[in-house]
Amino acid sequence: MSSEQNIELSSVLGRLADVLQTRLPANGGDPAASYVARLYAKGPDSFLKKIGEEATELVMAAKDGQNDRIISETADLWFHCLVALAYYNLRPEDVFAELARREGLSGLVEKASRNQS
Repeated sequence: MSSEQNIELSSVLGRLADVLQTRLPANGGDPAASYVARLYAKGPDSFLKKIGEEATELVMAAKDGQNDRIISETADLWFHCLVALAYYNLRPEDVFAELARREGLSGLVEKASRNQS
């Protein structure tokens, strides 16, 4: 993946995060006019359940080897994860920073370091 594609990926997620911020109740999100505002109005359980549902649907699509559904379900999962990040006043850039911190680390070493915390 080129650095140009990386910039586009982060800008797409950043723009989406900006929109999700506008859907928060504190920012005037209208549950009658917005799916995300409706999720926020119902509280965290609503979007956290969606994350679980979408993760399960992604697993099933992967088990079935359905590439088009894998892409679609991953998009749904990422979207609902972004909804959660915005609710908790976090950004995709925070996740990118964590991934960058882990870059080059053995997965076994990184996981062991979390178990010590």
